[in-house]
Amino acid sequence: MTDEEKPVVEEEAQEEVVAEDLSSLDVIQSTFDQFLTTANVNAVYAKPVRQGDTMVITAAEVFAGFGFGIGEGSGQDGDQKGGGSGGGGGGQTFSRPVAVVVCTPNGVSVQPVMDRTKLWMAALTAAGFMLVTLSKMRRPPRGR
Repeated sequence: MTDEEKPVVEEEAQEEVVAEDLSSLDVIQSTFDQFLTTANVNAVYAKPVRQGDTMVITAAEVFAGFGFGIGEGSGQDGDQKGGGSGGGGGGQTFSRPVAVVVCTPNGVSVQPVMDRTKLWMAALTAAGFMLVTLSKMRRPPRGR
């Protein structure tokens, strides 16, 4: 009997599963570490830009979302036993400018950055919901 034809001993199979779990945890830890480095104070406040007596600092809003999962299972199909484990994860970070801090000899001011596209999209969405609600309210009740 060659090495490839030898049956896998239960203990060896368990060691392989533990090794796979550790590698999945390593991937999750690595992904989470990358998230923490992107969602730091340097992502929120940019380096100051100086022009004469005026200094400008931009500020951003940073969003981060992350999810992961690990699972394992086993099954029995006739004479064969099977099992497996796995894991996965992912996420995204997003930032957008929200303000500009302007420092002059006369004082400091914070000027908001308005996202007109976002405001119009919110207004159109709200108007759409109101129109649908009004049209449903004006319909006579069904079955009467």
